[in-house]
Amino acid sequence: MSTQTTTPTAPAAADLTAVRRRLWAALEARDEPAATAAVLDAHDAGIPAEDLLLDAIGPVQARVGAEWAAGRVGVAQEHAATAIQDRVVAALAHRTAAGTGPRPETREAPRRVTVACVDGEWHALPARLLAEVLRGRGFLVDYLGAHVPTPHLIAHLHQTGTDVVALSSSLPVRLPTAHAAVTAIQAIGLPVLVGGAAFGTDGRYARLLGADGWAPDARSAARLLAAGGLRADATRHAAGVLPHLADQEYTLVTRARPRLVRQVLHGLAEAVPATASYTDRQRERTAEDIAHIVDFLGASLYTDDAGLFTGFVTWTAGILRARGVPGDALVAALDLLADAQHDFPRARAHLAAGRRALLHVPAPPAPGPHA
Repeated sequence: MSTQTTTPTAPAAADLTAVRRRLWAALEARDEPAATAAVLDAHDAGIPAEDLLLDAIGPVQARVGAEWAAGRVGVAQEHAATAIQDRVVAALAHRTAAGTGPRPETREAPRRVTVACVDGEWHALPARLLAEVLRGRGFLVDYLGAHVPTPHLIAHLHQTGTDVVALSSSLPVRLPTAHAAVTAIQAIGLPVLVGGAAFGTDGRYARLLGADGWAPDARSAARLLAAGGLRADATRHAAGVLPHLADQEYTLVTRARPRLVRQVLHGLAEAVPATASYTDRQRERTAEDIAHIVDFLGASLYTDDAGLFTGFVTWTAGILRARGVPGDALVAALDLLADAQHDFPRARAHLAAGRRALLHVPAPPAPGPHA
């Protein structure tokens, strides 16, 4: 689930700005006690737990991701900050009695909600924030955390009497797995609410995969569930049938992933001479980048949406620029992948769209006279 929020009132906004500033400083210093104090002191001062979860912890986590993307925060520091944030959420949850927030609005509202990340999805904090918001609003919540394999999720649902399932995913490459989970949950008669960046800012992939509901943020999800508006609907599930998959391009491209990565990595040494002198570590990171490109190509083929791929490619261009990787390396990688997809017209079309999108990515600023 996303952590997008509504705009707080002016005094609350000022208070939350101070909390965010204090929390960020603590995370930069990897100071867990200070991070915890920043949030708990604000709660003691009267800021509701839900506002702290969604208007302080959530935005600060988004900043952690943005700093990583800009190359100003390393992977280890990003992981440390996320781990601290998770423990801060736990500390706040232990301070807060369940059910102190708004109550479900109708008798038909579900009482027990299972919140989980789809199989392979390790970005668990958005789902954790949703789980705490729902607990605060009086729901009984089973929070299963990151990377829940679908068979284990279904077994849990059979054993617990859940009324509705909320699935979270941040990465579009998990959409095929999310689709399998949605279908399996619906097959046992339960409705599925989905959320998170993977499903698109407008929920387009939630509708494509036939989910029973989509929410852009945790408050919207809580309101939807409280109103009792989520019901399993057999007619909606027809949306989850994807006839374009009959061409098997998604299956064949994803199965060929290891070979494609090797092929492109080898071809880059000739296409972009600077890459021929890469260290082993640079080659390893380049192979990881190529694998991500193949993964997102697979996701775009699964959804039949080239825009999913172009969005990733332009984002990747910024990441590589922050690392000092030559801009022509990404273009060359797409060309090499296209050469390997001569039998797959949809894949070639998506790769061509990605290449065109790169032409509109602003060039880096020219170095100044004292650079």
